[in-house]
Amino acid sequence: MYSISIQTILFVSLLFVIFTWIGSVKASRLLYSQSLERMHRKASKLLFWSWFPVIPAAAIIGAIVWMQQSMDPVFWQDRVFIQAPLVVLPILTIWVVSVPKLIKLRSLTKQGSAEPGAAIEPTIYHRAASPGLIIPFQMTALGALTAFYFSLVPPVPFRWLDITIPLAAFVLLTAGLWWRHQIRFNQVSKMEAYVIPTFWKRALTMVGVMAVVAGTVYYLVMLAMNNSQLPAEIDMASGTHDYGGQVVTANMSPHNHGIEGMNSPSANMVSVADLKGPTEGTPDRHFTLTAQKKTVTLSSGKTVDAWTYNGQIPGPELRMKEGELVEVTLNNEDIEHGVTAHWHGLDVPNAEDGVAGATQNAVMPGETYTYRFRAEQVGTFWYHSHQDSQEAVSMGLFGALIIEPKVETMQQVKDITVMTHRWKGNTFAIGASDQLERMIIAPGTPVRMRLINTDDWVQQKFTLIGTHFEVAAIDGTELNKPGVLTNTNVVVPTGGRYDITFIMPERPVYLNVGGDRSGGILMSPDGKGEIPELPQTVAFDPLQYGDLTSTPFDANSRFDRDFTLILDNKLGFYNRKLDFLYTLNGEVFPNTPMLMVKKGDLVKTTIVNRGNVEHPMHLHGHHVLVLSRNGKPSTGSPWWSDTLAVLPGETYEVAFVANNPGLWMDHCHNLVHAAAGMTMHLMYEGVTTPFSVGSGTINHPE
Repeated sequence: MYSISIQTILFVSLLFVIFTWIGSVKASRLLYSQSLERMHRKASKLLFWSWFPVIPAAAIIGAIVWMQQSMDPVFWQDRVFIQAPLVVLPILTIWVVSVPKLIKLRSLTKQGSAEPGAAIEPTIYHRAASPGLIIPFQMTALGALTAFYFSLVPPVPFRWLDITIPLAAFVLLTAGLWWRHQIRFNQVSKMEAYVIPTFWKRALTMVGVMAVVAGTVYYLVMLAMNNSQLPAEIDMASGTHDYGGQVVTANMSPHNHGIEGMNSPSANMVSVADLKGPTEGTPDRHFTLTAQKKTVTLSSGKTVDAWTYNGQIPGPELRMKEGELVEVTLNNEDIEHGVTAHWHGLDVPNAEDGVAGATQNAVMPGETYTYRFRAEQVGTFWYHSHQDSQEAVSMGLFGALIIEPKVETMQQVKDITVMTHRWKGNTFAIGASDQLERMIIAPGTPVRMRLINTDDWVQQKFTLIGTHFEVAAIDGTELNKPGVLTNTNVVVPTGGRYDITFIMPERPVYLNVGGDRSGGILMSPDGKGEIPELPQTVAFDPLQYGDLTSTPFDANSRFDRDFTLILDNKLGFYNRKLDFLYTLNGEVFPNTPMLMVKKGDLVKTTIVNRGNVEHPMHLHGHHVLVLSRNGKPSTGSPWWSDTLAVLPGETYEVAFVANNPGLWMDHCHNLVHAAAGMTMHLMYEGVTTPFSVGSGTINHPE
């Protein structure tokens, strides 16, 4: 409903601009009527146009009122205090000021309109030129245009200072129009017989006005475009520092996070390059990943020109045991843009996080880089390149990473990794299989399906048909006492992972992905069976699933830092390209906030999605505990997440312990959004980075 409301406001606001602009032109040209009959007809039409814009205005106000009644103020403050007055007040001015004058003018012209070609008396021209008749129509058009501007460029966060320039322009333009029409009214009043300016004179005047307007707009557009040009080199530790409500002292000043701080004798600075994993000891597992271009054949025989790890799609599944020391050697054979390996969901030491420009330089062709970390978590994760990540993941630089418990269970579990991806040419595949995949599983076998969504900007819907099941884990964290589910679909956000478990029955079981019955996985005792019809299902909700258990903190804890992130859209330039931008607190990278914390802080973040698309927010190096959604507390199993899908109109309160020092990306994992600037960072006080991003460097993390 929220998405429908904001789309309604945007679309109807455009209609409102068009309707009111037509009315304003008609009001201004009323004076140019050459006979009483024509002026009477024009006055009658203008009376109609004084009421017609009420329809879109009512739709706009209705949507705003619904928001005000059902949503938190952050969703409607600007709409109630800015857009609604800009829509309503000028229309009221038309009804109170213009309409009585129009009715009087219509009455006077009606008396002589019965005689075709009857001349117009000077007093009637005086009435038609009255600023009180014309200006309310033009003010309504300007108000509609200003309200539409605020729909396209919302003032988020809401600050009165940010709205003064557009509102000042509205007031000044209205005053300018009033001055212009007052001059015209005075000229008409002095004439004994009004002479209508020729068409060419009026046209030249209009061309002159439009030239001035176009020139002003062009200047402002070029200024905005040039100001959006990204620097050739950007320090990833730069940006607006947000201390989450903490009082900023000299030691916490942003200046102490750069060179000045490092040179200060009292500073205790550390570089992200020094926040490494274990540097000594023989690794328990060693993997080699070679990034290379290759044409890969899917199960149907279709071929895909891909960027791969080790020549396969997905890359090799990396399996390890809890507590093992892992070493991964990354080679770049021929990916010209460079590569890295980011361990999505693993809270590794900062230097091992694999983000070009933040924790390392990109690995260029012919180069090698080694990662070392201890596998301290158990669960389902994945890895992908974080150099030009939107293109890299789309082209195939990703794979699954599974950490098994240190102590094996006695049961033999059928472990199935379900990694979904849509390749160029709109070919959807699970792993390398773009057809229905059949599996033989004996009845009574415990089955664990690890659902991993790698697709950009897709909320992947999984439906298990043929048996009941449990959601055992989310984003690599086991749920406490999960309940039995049937006729329930599981929606996995981009970058997210859900584990589902069940006991194989004697009948076929079908995992459907996205509602398309031509693919998926059909499991049966004999490898046979038909694809069933898809039942009506409800969406799985983690907020109230499973049983509560103790957590290190909860919603009632005392938080050291309290941040608010407002996700939204606005029209603007990013690196000289005009687009609908995806913003964090009204900004795009590198102007997005830098969340500043100290090691040991208990941090609360409120995430509000004011926009009209979902955003799977991914914080590197940490897992957040979901405290509430839309004011409703989490009452099920503790829900820990590293990739949290925030839908339009939703508000999440989450919290985490700042226990992993470094410089960490916090971005939308719709990677096309991140590439367009929906990226920010979490930074620990006292941490610096020697790395940078930008066109003048080799590093391009998104």
